[in-house]
Amino acid sequence: MADGKMVEYRVDKGTALIELNRPPVNSYTHELLRELDEALLQARFDDAVHVLVITGKVEKFFSAGADINMLANKPLSYKNNFALHGHEVLMRMENTPKLIIAALNGHAVGGGLEIAMAADIRIAKKEGGRVGLAEINLGVMPGMGGTQRLPRIVGKARALELCATGKTIAFEEAQEMGLVNAIYEKDNFLGQVMEYAQQFVTPNKASLAVGKVKRAIQTGLELSLPDGLALEREVLAQTFGSEDGSEGVKAYLEKRTAQFKGR
Repeated sequence: MADGKMVEYRVDKGTALIELNRPPVNSYTHELLRELDEALLQARFDDAVHVLVITGKVEKFFSAGADINMLANKPLSYKNNFALHGHEVLMRMENTPKLIIAALNGHAVGGGLEIAMAADIRIAKKEGGRVGLAEINLGVMPGMGGTQRLPRIVGKARALELCATGKTIAFEEAQEMGLVNAIYEKDNFLGQVMEYAQQFVTPNKASLAVGKVKRAIQTGLELSLPDGLALEREVLAQTFGSEDGSEGVKAYLEKRTAQFKGR
């Protein structure tokens, strides 16, 4: 761990790389969540960052979820605040107006999968691990948004079965149900994900418009269709009025490649 930190952060060509690094299985504590929260804020306020990639630096694990040993002897009030803080951090991911990609380098179970589900896109390593919400096997239930995000991604019936049985499934099966967007080869897995992320870095893509798309979808799904369409018109007007919106139209008319600036 660099300088004792459990969340390592660096920026590479417009992409913020956030690596969870708490061996042996990347289980998280309150302190790790605080570091993740700080990394998200750092990326959000950095105009040079256009897309975020979150991955595990520990071999074979994206994250095994909350540290059960840490929670075991804590009072109920601590556990409740721990869950609340987890909800707030993952909402921060969803509210960040930049695309967030979860690179599943290994197993993502329990709270690890819940972190991944708060990302916008999930890319997994071929034959690299399993995903699932196994909290029921401990006599409890998912507490970092699993019961809410999983059915929104895979549907109510599948989510209920996965949560009630606590079973884990391979990345390949997760892709079939839409929980994983894509599976990349093992060799140079992170490099492939970073290359994929580059397409969302300005000037390749209007990152401001991507952020507006994210807001329209994330918020719009919780609204009625008429209210969602009103939101769409609101953020559409913001893109029309942006520098990138003007550049995109001008470049199209001039039959050249647009040079976006993310503003």
